[in-house]
Amino acid sequence: MKFSELVRLLEENGFRVIKEKGSIRYYGKPGWNRLIRVDYHGSKEVPTGTCQAILKAAGIKK
Repeated sequence: MKFSELVRLLEENGFRVIKEKGSIRYYGKPGWNRLIRVDYHGSKEVPTGTCQAILKAAGIKK
């Protein structure tokens, strides 16, 4: 999965960018008490473990 696909998946599940500093983006949504950190790198592939950790933190089943 590419970073752009991961971000699209987060946005489809109601997450929006809360803050951004350089290539690091923090996503959140109403009713979710934690921010999801994504080190955004566009069209590069997300390492498998990183992808699974982000999806787990966001409560998304792939």
